[in-house]
Amino acid sequence: MQTTGLAVAAAGLAGCNGRSSDETTTAAETDSETETAAETTTEDAESSVSVDAAVAVAAEWNAMRARLYDTVALAAAGRLGTAARVTGDVFARFEQSSGEWGAHEQLEATNEQNYETFESHLGGAREAYAAGDAERGSDLAVQAADNLLAAQRGRVDAAVVDALEVLLFGARARDAGLLAAAGEVDAAAELANAVYEDFEDAPAHSSLESASGELYETFEAAVEGAADAGDAETIAASARTAADATVDASYELAPEAVAGASHLALMQAVGFDAEVLAGLGGPGDEFAHAAALSLYRARAADVPRLVAAGEADFAATVASDVFAHFEGARAHEALEEADHDAYEGFEGGLESLTEAAESGDGAAAEEAVATVDENLLAGISALVGGEAATVLEAAFFRARLGDARELVAVGETDRAAAVGESLFARFEENEANLHESVEEESEELYHRFEEEHLAGLVEDAAAGNADAAAAHAEGAMDALFEFEAAVGATAEVSAAEAAFFGARGFDAAALAQVGASARAGSVVQSTFAFFESGAGGYHETLEEADHDLYESFEGALGSVRTAAEEGGDAYGAAKTYGQKAVDSMYAVVATAAADAGLGAAASERMTGVFQTFEEARVHEALEGADRDAYESFEAALSDYVDALADGSEVDAAAEAYATATARAQFAVVGEVGKAPEAGSSEDGGSADAALSGGPNVVEGVPEDADHVVEMSAVAFEPAELTVSAGDTVAFEHVGGEAHSVTAYGDELPEGAAYWASGGFESREAAETGWSEGKGAVQSGQSYVHTFETAGEHAYYCVPHEAAGMTGTIVVEE
Repeated sequence: MQTTGLAVAAAGLAGCNGRSSDETTTAAETDSETETAAETTTEDAESSVSVDAAVAVAAEWNAMRARLYDTVALAAAGRLGTAARVTGDVFARFEQSSGEWGAHEQLEATNEQNYETFESHLGGAREAYAAGDAERGSDLAVQAADNLLAAQRGRVDAAVVDALEVLLFGARARDAGLLAAAGEVDAAAELANAVYEDFEDAPAHSSLESASGELYETFEAAVEGAADAGDAETIAASARTAADATVDASYELAPEAVAGASHLALMQAVGFDAEVLAGLGGPGDEFAHAAALSLYRARAADVPRLVAAGEADFAATVASDVFAHFEGARAHEALEEADHDAYEGFEGGLESLTEAAESGDGAAAEEAVATVDENLLAGISALVGGEAATVLEAAFFRARLGDARELVAVGETDRAAAVGESLFARFEENEANLHESVEEESEELYHRFEEEHLAGLVEDAAAGNADAAAAHAEGAMDALFEFEAAVGATAEVSAAEAAFFGARGFDAAALAQVGASARAGSVVQSTFAFFESGAGGYHETLEEADHDLYESFEGALGSVRTAAEEGGDAYGAAKTYGQKAVDSMYAVVATAAADAGLGAAASERMTGVFQTFEEARVHEALEGADRDAYESFEAALSDYVDALADGSEVDAAAEAYATATARAQFAVVGEVGKAPEAGSSEDGGSADAALSGGPNVVEGVPEDADHVVEMSAVAFEPAELTVSAGDTVAFEHVGGEAHSVTAYGDELPEGAAYWASGGFESREAAETGWSEGKGAVQSGQSYVHTFETAGEHAYYCVPHEAAGMTGTIVVEE
């Protein structure tokens, strides 16, 4: 896949490091009293540096900063869906680290305003990445990292900050190796260049140079080498050399315990990189989910033309079948998690579409399709974004051009012209960046698609020139397929074309329904011929991925033709074939991931961490500081290596490794007793006396509750719950910080009274109340509400909405 690197946002750090800096005290000075750890003062060559639990916390913040820069690197490579997920995971882990010496509590205690700004930047970055806005997402991620830098400056000595800053550039250099290992060689080289440019202007530049001229030169030469390299192996080796130089320099800048804890934080960051790398093989399931949504877009678009053709009952069946299929689809949960608003908008649009079809209201059907399409497009952007979404957009355009072609075939040239006009307008609006991408790929291709064929389709269809209009529709389809093949990886093209192939099967069923059986057979025949010709690698990829599925796919396509030509159930056959097309989406992306071998590459990456640890100065320091922490760290690291190699329970192993590493950070500074316990926040923390619940916030879960929604760190589980009118729901706190349960006032069903924890009468009052410490549901508590009014009740958690903590209660009569 061709990628276009994005400019990596510079950190823009100002002022010298240290708690006494006039330029940083406003953002970082302590504004609440915190426990002062027993301090061990270690003399180095130049100054006295405090070595205490705060150093371990600052090291943990550094691991978080490194992960935020991971998202910048991923966005630069066009991996916006992964960037959004990583940002969300950083947010979730932050919310869970709520022990007294956890990253969350310490950030809030250091400076509450900085803490609130950090959460705002973090949530905003996640939303921007999910919306496909790489530039804004990267900018907000860097600002969130700077919030953590401000906290570091406010909690530890200048020498500690210097060491952490230098090591952060080591982590950022390792990101170039991450991208290179994932096959994004050009993006990796561009990232290395951006890291070099950022380093030149950063305080870490003078820190590293003062620590050791030799290490400084090694770091710069290695980063330059990565930027100039043209192969993954050289980039990875150069990135590793650069990071090693920063580790050695940290021991020149700070006491050994500080450098050791900081090095462990770097190992933790590399561990999370490995988890990301293991999931980057091929386009991933997210792309398959998005391809399935593209097929829904095409199927929904058929409904208005069926209504116009007098097939209202059949149109209603098509709309309701899309809904039924989605409810059991793998893409269902993925869309709900990626963009809950888009999920709800899609389902609401489908309901309206079904109702419009049942009543034969063509105008209402067109309006409902617009709602469906808008929300599906938003969901696709949230799942994959970037160039991947553009490839899927091209496949969707091809499906709609196929619709225009069939309208011409049955004599509905005016409707074919309208489809062409709509596509022309959407192309000009640069929907999913298709216009700019086609033009950037090839001026000739751009002119051939838009000016020759798309414009020609509109003109000739409007004039009733059926043969010319049909030729232009096919020419435009061919041009977009050429674009797909040029910019997409084989697995991406295959999954995108699976949506197009599925849509053509449903086109054939629609033609059979309106009596155009011969044309329906021709559509299947031409679709089959295109598949046999290779279809951009789709044929071969599917055959290699799952031979049985490949054969059943071809057989199901043939059954559509047979049913259409012999008066059978063409629509039933098309649904069977459509499911085969969806199954093929997941098969081709899974094969691409396995072929990429990135799980093995990630395992090798962590094996390298193990080897580094065995030879590192922190090895002896950790073993001497706390034998149990040392053994737990090695055991977790070994388990993680195995999990990555096997591809099983990777997330759990990554979390266990991160927890063990954080504990090791506390151990080497002599404060292992203050290390946050694993999973403590998930089991519920202690209540904050400064917060109050209000009406209907009770201890425990009432026995008479009909349903329970659990509130974890940043999620309501389940996110959607269907109940009957009169049912009582208990929203139980099971993890993370205090939550609220707050209805979106403007989204409540007509006649429903406003509801929220705290007993507020409006959303505005609830948000104001939260800022005053009211309406909180804390550990061991539940908010209880009885739902009387039918309809959808959307709600959210005030402090965690930015992290995606929203939900819906569907009340049925």
